[in-house]
Amino acid sequence: MIKRSLVALFLAVGITVSAQSKLSVEEIYMGMFRSKGMDELQAMKNTNQYTVLNTDRGSRSQQIDLYDYATLKKVSTLLDTKNHKELAEGIDSYVFSSDEKQILIANNSNPIYRHSFTADYYLYDLTTKSLRKVLEQVQEPLFSPNGSKIAYVKANNLYVMDVASGNSTAITNDGEKNAIINGITDWVYEEEFAFVRAFDWSADSKKIAFIRFDERQVPEFSMDIYQKALYPTQEKFKYPKAGEKNALVSLHLVDVASNTKKEVNLSQYNDFYIARMRWTNDANVLCAQVLNRHQNNLDLLFIDGTSAAAKVVLNEKDNAYVDVTDNLTFLKDNSFIWTSEKDGWNHIYLYDKTGKLKNQVTKGAWEVTAYYGFDEKTKTIFYQSTENGSIVRDVYRIGLDGKKKMKLSKQVGTNAATFSPNFEFFINTFSSATVPPTYSLNSAKDGVQVQMIVENSALTEKLKKYDLPTKEFFVLTTEKGHQLNAWMIKPKDFDATKKYPVFMYQYSGPGSQQVANDWLDTNDYWFMMLAQQGYITVCVDGRGTGFKGAAFKKCTQKELGKFEVEDQIDAAKVLGTYAYVDKSRIGIFGWSFGGFMASNCLFKGADVFKMAIAVAPVTNWRFYDSIYTERYMQTPQENASGYDDNSPINHVSKLKGSFLLVHGTADDNVHVQNSMQMIEALVQANKQFDWAIYPDKNHGIYGGKTRIQLFNKLTNFIKEKL
Repeated sequence: MIKRSLVALFLAVGITVSAQSKLSVEEIYMGMFRSKGMDELQAMKNTNQYTVLNTDRGSRSQQIDLYDYATLKKVSTLLDTKNHKELAEGIDSYVFSSDEKQILIANNSNPIYRHSFTADYYLYDLTTKSLRKVLEQVQEPLFSPNGSKIAYVKANNLYVMDVASGNSTAITNDGEKNAIINGITDWVYEEEFAFVRAFDWSADSKKIAFIRFDERQVPEFSMDIYQKALYPTQEKFKYPKAGEKNALVSLHLVDVASNTKKEVNLSQYNDFYIARMRWTNDANVLCAQVLNRHQNNLDLLFIDGTSAAAKVVLNEKDNAYVDVTDNLTFLKDNSFIWTSEKDGWNHIYLYDKTGKLKNQVTKGAWEVTAYYGFDEKTKTIFYQSTENGSIVRDVYRIGLDGKKKMKLSKQVGTNAATFSPNFEFFINTFSSATVPPTYSLNSAKDGVQVQMIVENSALTEKLKKYDLPTKEFFVLTTEKGHQLNAWMIKPKDFDATKKYPVFMYQYSGPGSQQVANDWLDTNDYWFMMLAQQGYITVCVDGRGTGFKGAAFKKCTQKELGKFEVEDQIDAAKVLGTYAYVDKSRIGIFGWSFGGFMASNCLFKGADVFKMAIAVAPVTNWRFYDSIYTERYMQTPQENASGYDDNSPINHVSKLKGSFLLVHGTADDNVHVQNSMQMIEALVQANKQFDWAIYPDKNHGIYGGKTRIQLFNKLTNFIKEKL
């Protein structure tokens, strides 16, 4: 009887194990495991409410729905696309006027680069319930604070449209492709300073400030576009590579009523960047963050809106570089909140309106990772930080005087917040490596959860049949004593007496983070698929990565690819000592900066790594853009050895293992030139390797079946070579 039961139990377990579903590349990259969220979540400013863009798949329509923060109940549907045939293609994004009585809706969006796009725009009046098309294929429209006008850019010129009449007035007329841009950033600003709209309204709606880019002297880059035509066409755009000429930038003030312009005098600067620009609460004071070309000196300027005279109110210097802050917040008296890592960690500071330091609000060996806002009523700042470990994020409140700090988030993982306008509540987004994203309403007073809004229970249920392994987080200590954050994914049926191949994944770029306790991204599912096929995947954040203080992040200055590569090789050596690791079968993979790293690791660590996959890699920083590269390397003219000593092109002769190189021909970011030069170097070194070129694909290499084909190729390469 006992024996029969054991046999029956054994058979049952065997059936369960064998019935576990296997992940496939097709499922992963067709989006089968996407989590639910709150699309286009926006907190209102005048009422204690928020809006979400909902989709009704049955009627193929979208709704901008208004909810009450306190009850989470839907107050109303502000707009339903099924009532407006003009919006049949859907809503791409939307923005409210300051009084929240008008909504500007984008659709028919056409991407330009990573962040930029043109779109058609419709204006919806919430009072009259009327919708009208107001702008066609323009960029970055922005309501004036009083809602009477909309400024926008079309064909590199800045315009102002009167909302009532629909008439537009040209503010500039010298805009020209690959020559002059008004009010929109050039390619390199968009990519590296991460903003597109380079104009702003003053608080009284009377003035506009804008940045003008003169890129006539910037060298031009061209890409062949193949498509299916008999002859390829060519896309040309200005791209300043390291050490080459940047666009000349100038800052201008426009009096909208008279359409008269003044240029801000920045003659004290030479070869500089205007990395941020916006009006303060004082309608006559504009501020700008100006960086020198090395980006190790930042001036915060206050500019008089009448005379256009500029004065420095705050200066930051660093031996390496100064990060631009997006957390600059002006209080009612124009004193301001600022974040800086000047004490070695990113923290919050309070300055008066003249730039005199009043108080360092947060301090400690941890980083402020997001600033959420300031409640004037209670003199309280809300923020996100790494106070409980660099791989997790928590939400806090603290007094403006730095006292009465309280942790508001309750779960261990990654917490982020969207606060109600009166700072009474916040919507907490939480996820961890084992819990998909949840959205809950919480009290801003003590963090207590009031109500759950969105759970991903359906995704959790769907994943049960796959019985996926989990990420194990640990600190890997190299032989040199460097303590590095890491995670490992082992096969679910892991047997410590066996020897497993190890597939290492990393990105490694300055200030980045891949080892974080948050929910799985698409590639994580791929790593778990590999685990189902008997591979261990490991990710290590080496020196140069972020959230462990400025010293750890900036130690790679002027030598990108030296210490980072050393750490990956040293980490692989440590992994090779584990009893369950086959040290003769360790591979490495990376994309972009990670591709640069994977190439270098295979060449420089030829006796450690059996194979590497490099996707869209930089192969010499001489080929990459000025702002990013020079921030960490200065110019090639100043630091030739820093560029060349760690260029994988110069180490191809050391290749012993298997190498797969992948690139898209329409990569406007890391140009295919990088891989072409690497290919030629490998050919002339008489080295055998594999490569794949994706026609007309950009840095992300996607579209149609592309990702599926690509990741099947990567999977097959791993199975064959590792």
